[in-house]
Amino acid sequence: MLEAVRNAFRLPDLRKKLMVTIGILVLYRFAAHIPLPGVDRVALQSLFSGSEGMLLSLLNFFSGGGLAQMGIMALGVYPYITASIIMQLLTPIIPQLEELQKEGEQGRHKLNQYTYWMTVPLAILQAIAQATLLSRPLSAQVTVLPNWGFTGDNLLPSLTIIIGMTAGTMFGIWLGQLLTEQGIGNGISLIIFAGILASVPYQIIRLWQQPILLAIFLL
Repeated sequence: MLEAVRNAFRLPDLRKKLMVTIGILVLYRFAAHIPLPGVDRVALQSLFSGSEGMLLSLLNFFSGGGLAQMGIMALGVYPYITASIIMQLLTPIIPQLEELQKEGEQGRHKLNQYTYWMTVPLAILQAIAQATLLSRPLSAQVTVLPNWGFTGDNLLPSLTIIIGMTAGTMFGIWLGQLLTEQGIGNGISLIIFAGILASVPYQIIRLWQQPILLAIFLL
């Protein structure tokens, strides 16, 4: 395997693609640590260690660690995945979309544009749902987003959170496009894989610290 890696770096074109891929993935991981405003970090840590921590850890696992940071990448690229699934379901139903699919590369490009446009409202809805959940007192009566709401002084911070999470998702999708065009393969899949891989050490530590979760995992 090491020899295959050495051989890959000897080829100029492949070496360039590998370096671009590594650089973009590192940039994505840095972006995952950009925090959102108005988040109670102590309450967030307490929430992950409480009774709801197992479910939140699962969501955090698939968001690539963005949820544990409650940063701009808290949604990951999953609104785009949802939009892609919806487009695949709608294509056989709507004749116009089916015609676009039959037009070849140009039609697929148009369908991809529709998918990107659909991602924005889906990301906004998921951001609102996630923020609303975290604004409610959960375990130990902690509230991660104490200033969440759309009235009075809470309006601007809440809009900032929604815009930040939506922008983070679109930034992740853009990085995935760059990986597809200039990297070594399917960019969105690589973004998801890198996020999951980065969350593995945290999940192992959590399993080790909580014997009940470890027993469930082993069973």
